[in-house]
Amino acid sequence: MSSSLTARERVRAELTREITDVARRQLAVDGASGLSLRAVAREMGMASSAIYRYFPSRDDLLTALIIDGYNAVGEAVENADAAVPREDHAGRWMAVCHAVRDWALAHPHEYALLYGSPVPGYRAPQDTVPAAVRDVAVYGRIVSDAHHAGALNPPGPHPPVPPSFRDDAARVRELMPDAPDDAIIRGLIAWTGLFGWISFELFGQFNNTILDLAPAFDHAMRCQARTLGLPA
Repeated sequence: MSSSLTARERVRAELTREITDVARRQLAVDGASGLSLRAVAREMGMASSAIYRYFPSRDDLLTALIIDGYNAVGEAVENADAAVPREDHAGRWMAVCHAVRDWALAHPHEYALLYGSPVPGYRAPQDTVPAAVRDVAVYGRIVSDAHHAGALNPPGPHPPVPPSFRDDAARVRELMPDAPDDAIIRGLIAWTGLFGWISFELFGQFNNTILDLAPAFDHAMRCQARTLGLPA
């Protein structure tokens, strides 16, 4: 913590961290919809009125947890990508996939908060967006770098991209600079396939069906790489 912070600021930062740590434990027991500022205050031995000085509402606390979660995923993905040579686009994709799965398995309740069912009555504010796109930005750079290097060679032929996707692709292209529409839609297929697999795994849809999940996941992500146009 910076030595330039005042004693009061340090105490506030420490208490804020403690509140969010307790709230994360509460997520594991009661889920996001059961998160309660009063229950957090009770576990910390604080007066209910005191906790509202840190988080005025349950939604403010949820927002803090969501931002922390997205930043944690983003950092894991950034570190995984940075550890692989830039020209190894398939290796970067696989490293990113495993980083997301590893984080999700280690933090299942936070993953559910970010990527599970919406919390009734809660609407995420714009404050969550910069953290939410950290991992997507890394993935977008992989697609963009592979395109610029001429390394995207998808198996084909693929059905033509619908004309209505053009405007959508332009928005996504902010995260995949210069990528053509067909690369963008294949990128979305691969990215959503990653999160779809992880969600099925964490939420029990593979129970009693796929018993050795790690190698199956690795193979599935290599198949997604081929869909994208990267070598498996």
